[in-house]
Amino acid sequence: MNFVEELKWRGMLHDIMPGTEELLNKGMCSAYLGIDPTADSLHIGHLVGIMMLSHFQRCGHRPIALLGGATGMIGDPSGKSQERNLLDEETLRHNQECIKKQLGKFLQFDTDEPNGAVLVNNYDWMSKFTFLEFIRDIGKHITVNYMMAKDSVKKRFNGEGDGMSFTEFSYQLVQGYDFFHLFQEYGCKIQMGGSDQWGNITTGTELIRRKLNGEAYALTCPLITKADGGKFGKTEKGNIWLDPERTSPYAFYQFWLNCSDDDSKRYIRIFTHFTKEEIEAMEAEHDAAPHLRVLQKALAKDLTVRIHSQEDYDAAVNASEILFGKGTAESLSALPEKLFLAVFDGVPQFEIPASAIENGCGVVDFLAEHTQIFASKGEARRMLKDNGVAINKAKVKEDFNVTKESLLNQRYILVQKGKKNYYIVKIN
Repeated sequence: MNFVEELKWRGMLHDIMPGTEELLNKGMCSAYLGIDPTADSLHIGHLVGIMMLSHFQRCGHRPIALLGGATGMIGDPSGKSQERNLLDEETLRHNQECIKKQLGKFLQFDTDEPNGAVLVNNYDWMSKFTFLEFIRDIGKHITVNYMMAKDSVKKRFNGEGDGMSFTEFSYQLVQGYDFFHLFQEYGCKIQMGGSDQWGNITTGTELIRRKLNGEAYALTCPLITKADGGKFGKTEKGNIWLDPERTSPYAFYQFWLNCSDDDSKRYIRIFTHFTKEEIEAMEAEHDAAPHLRVLQKALAKDLTVRIHSQEDYDAAVNASEILFGKGTAESLSALPEKLFLAVFDGVPQFEIPASAIENGCGVVDFLAEHTQIFASKGEARRMLKDNGVAINKAKVKEDFNVTKESLLNQRYILVQKGKKNYYIVKIN
């Protein structure tokens, strides 16, 4: 496959330095992309760059994932108006190990093929520099005028945020040296990244040109936004993480399933390995019956299985059916506790002592006195009479008794009032 053509039809090419495509057409090349290791998990905002590396490897080239252990200690000013917290080495090493496991779901590291993926951490070489060595051997090759001309620097100097420290100002030199180091040690001639990284990337190509008289190249992808202009990957609860402890597989699945039609048409190109023909066939099927959400379902399945597992995907689908009215008391009781809480994340909760149901509790008292799901017993009785109350997905009447047998996972009771109002009662 032709890597540049692959990026073009997928909508993943923003800027490309002249000569890059010609270099790629000559044979196997190495390219790197930097990843910020400031957390012990990647989030879906990282996936665009990771998919660039994945497509690069699938096209026969060697991808290098660079974890910014050193640059993570500084803070990249690109696209930001504030400095960020700096991390210690122990935290960065922990983050590196966690991130490598996640990258292994997209890149082939342990392979005998010449284009096997490589993982490096710039702390391993930057930590060996003294300050004087760095400013003498590297700093003198890039002028302050050149550095000041970068958009990320200009914005901060023109009043965005709280100004820029010397530490942040030096960031592009450190990133530039990363490219220089990989150029020498790995024969890496291309750096890839988001479009906001263009200034930092070209500093690297300039350093290689000035210090080694070498030719290096750059390629960036567009920053992904939602069709409504909102920030991709952000929800009310924050980032969508790849770590199941940070974002449950169910919530991860739901994020992709709930994408708009316009967004899903872009995302399925960017975040999957489906071919152009496969995607166009799915689009035609989707356009013929948008309510079936063909694209969203394909996107959600592909990514949930890749990041988590087939079992997690199956559980998420089953849980979705429970939430949206197709489930039964049996299927609800089969949900593991974590998945149960993930499915009903955000619904109102009440806590009552176990003694309240020890000897059985009439459903009217349970709904209006112990939990206040209903404002009064009269309101509860009316809704029960109208068949509008379900306990654990089973409709109940006024003569129902809540007992220990009503518990899900030995501690929860799910109450549904009407069609859409859910409540979790936790028994302590």
